[in-house]
Amino acid sequence: MFALSAFGQGDRGTITGVISDPAGSVVACASIEAKNSATGVVFQSASTATGNYTLGQLPIGTYEINVTVPGFKKYTRAGLTVQALQTLRVDVPLEIGSSSESVTVTESATLLKTETGDVSHNVTSNKVNDLPVGTLGAIRNPLTASQLIPGTNVVSGSTLRISGTPVNSEQVRVDGLDATYSLGMSTYSFGQPSVDAIQEIAIQTSNFAAEYGQAGGRRI
Repeated sequence: MFALSAFGQGDRGTITGVISDPAGSVVACASIEAKNSATGVVFQSASTATGNYTLGQLPIGTYEINVTVPGFKKYTRAGLTVQALQTLRVDVPLEIGSSSESVTVTESATLLKTETGDVSHNVTSNKVNDLPVGTLGAIRNPLTASQLIPGTNVVSGSTLRISGTPVNSEQVRVDGLDATYSLGMSTYSFGQPSVDAIQEIAIQTSNFAAEYGQAGGRRI
């Protein structure tokens, strides 16, 4: 079964990983925080007894993570891009030293997804603004951004098909709330949102989590 897209909760992502020492042993109760580079908002967490940490429900954007543990150098990694509905894995190898010393990593996060098996695509506002966007009535239609994905077709401005799935089998969420209109051919139950009001579009086409599995076909 294919599913389509998710706007919002849609508008959250996750950073996860394992914190370890130079010997490869896990570090429990390590303090970790993620700072949104645009807003300055800080999200905090700590590693478990198995050294795992999860920073969930992060608004999409660019983050810097910091890990501070007594007896180890402070670990800093910047430039981590969190996308909607995505789980970013960042393992943290600590080095022995004073907490006044620091290790800063600027390497980009790997694009290989190992935390989930879902097939998804993200369309940012920059892509929407840089490309021609069709209209539905007098409003620029955000659904046309989904046509950047192979096998997608928008019919009559408001009917979305992905990989041959039937009409009205998608699920649409805006900021995490179900906005699907199941009684007609239109996608939205409350009227079409403006393209300028959308920061990012996440489209899941298969293998998504059970929490997003109410759709019979695709999901937005």
